[in-house]
Amino acid sequence: MMNEEALGWVIRTRDPEFADWEAFTAWLEADPVHAPAYDALMAADADLAEIVPAEPVTMAAPANDAGERGWRWPRSLIGGGAVAAALVAAISVGMWNRSDIYTVTTRPGETRTIALDEGTRVELNGGTTMRFDRHDARFAALDSGEAAFTVRHDAANPFRVTVGDALFEDAGTVFNIVRAGNATRIGVSEGEVIYNPKAEAIALPAGRALMEDENGLRVMDVATDAVASWRQGRLTYANAPVTQISADIARSLGVRLTATPGAGTMRFTGTIRLHRDPARFFGQAAPLMGLSAVRQGDGWLLREGDGPPR
Repeated sequence: MMNEEALGWVIRTRDPEFADWEAFTAWLEADPVHAPAYDALMAADADLAEIVPAEPVTMAAPANDAGERGWRWPRSLIGGGAVAAALVAAISVGMWNRSDIYTVTTRPGETRTIALDEGTRVELNGGTTMRFDRHDARFAALDSGEAAFTVRHDAANPFRVTVGDALFEDAGTVFNIVRAGNATRIGVSEGEVIYNPKAEAIALPAGRALMEDENGLRVMDVATDAVASWRQGRLTYANAPVTQISADIARSLGVRLTATPGAGTMRFTGTIRLHRDPARFFGQAAPLMGLSAVRQGDGWLLREGDGPPR
């Protein structure tokens, strides 16, 4: 039954007119086995006709659904090109389980550059995990951490990055993406990026940023020179929470860093210069944020007050 439900969702989400993303998300979250089942069927796209059951697929409707109990997709609509190219949800994690997919991971404080094709490169900040396709230089997946993308634009074959359930598509672009837990933020310094081009289709030109977390989706302005500023040895913020800044510092410097609840709720606007010597760095950075830094074992703690680090 579960496989039939997963197959039903595969078929539905591959329909160009599909719009019931809330119901699909609810189904994925209802049981931890749903997402792997859906991913496995999506990965078997080439053999879709062989895995369709002999009888039409029936999907149970939610208990509070006043409409018809169930949904059926005629078998005759499957195959022969009738099912359209995958939408955002169909850029499935399952496709990354192939042997030609490789993973690149950086340690906190370590950076690495991956050249994908002529004019396209990805710069990974510390504490980052990404996946790439040896046979397709126009796709990548950011699992966690931070990466800056410099992309050669090709309208016929756009570069795409999957981040969680989101898809970002370039339009000739330099941009930076951070994935921390279930939160994603992107800033664009050149060109344009399209967020979920087959769904919300939010255009992010240079000087725009997007944040997606438990509070929803927000689009805001960003200084272009602040995008991926870690590459120039600095972190630039406009009214950013200290919790976010702490994660950025830990990733860039390779230090273990926490903040007290009071310090974590504070916000900061300005530029922090990175330095490999933690004591020197926190001696300069903590007072800028109106905080003090205290050494705790092999890590650091940010707290209220602007005393010197110790």
